[in-house]
Amino acid sequence: MASDKKTKGSTKGIPVLHVEGDCIARAWENSLISLYENGCDIKTQYDKPNDPPSKDATMIITVADPLKEPMLHKDFPAGIEFLQEYVMEVCEGIKDHLVRDTGDPEDTRWEYTYHQRLFAYEAPGVKPLNQIEIMCQKLNDKPYTRRAQAITWKVWEDNDCYDPACLQSLWCRITEEDGESFLNMNVRFRSNDAYKAAFMNIFALVQLQAKIAKRISEISNKDIKIGRYCHFADSYHLYGSYFEEFKGRFLGALEKRTFEGRTMRYEDFREMMEAARPSILERVKNMERE
Repeated sequence: MASDKKTKGSTKGIPVLHVEGDCIARAWENSLISLYENGCDIKTQYDKPNDPPSKDATMIITVADPLKEPMLHKDFPAGIEFLQEYVMEVCEGIKDHLVRDTGDPEDTRWEYTYHQRLFAYEAPGVKPLNQIEIMCQKLNDKPYTRRAQAITWKVWEDNDCYDPACLQSLWCRITEEDGESFLNMNVRFRSNDAYKAAFMNIFALVQLQAKIAKRISEISNKDIKIGRYCHFADSYHLYGSYFEEFKGRFLGALEKRTFEGRTMRYEDFREMMEAARPSILERVKNMERE
């Protein structure tokens, strides 16, 4: 069951939209429809002179059952192998070697990876912090704690860097329902490209949610299941330069295909994605940022 809530006439400025979906594919699709229909028109820092303004909104996306099929949407960017690569980047840190040495002003590699900020957060005067492990230990100790969070923002660096992190924080809490334990996760982005990035962000972070649940299960000796996933973006945007592609591909598919025809089962591609791991690792081993 999807919902699209917007209070017309009472909000001045960027609209706040909320959509829901039973699975990742439906929730992401609902978010794009809502954004296109209800988002405001606003310029961005990346517009070319002839680009129309972007559609933008503050967006809350709730996925009721993140592991429910179909998990994949046929209109997500790139391909299946690239999605697997991105999951490995976020959950396993296969591209952490691309993060630049902040002590070397001539090092022009990446400012961050999400994995590096979450699993080895660096701050002046302290050793790298594995925030995900800290979260797991907190939730094992007190499943109802409101303090199990991990952040990416480095106020002493990111206010002035060229490419600051879009993902800002994760927050988790465990609920007990009918004798079972569920890990709920909230994710906040300051900026999220709705069409070209959000699906892969959500899919990879749900895999991280599953990884966190598995880790808590290990240390608690208790089965922790996946609860709902909530994706919050301060700026959820569809760039004006994408409009023609979006209308032709995404909106065109809505008119011509059923939901089943627009989506795919992750389970049908899982073996293929896992088989791609060696070639992905080989490709990124010596990668350097252009």
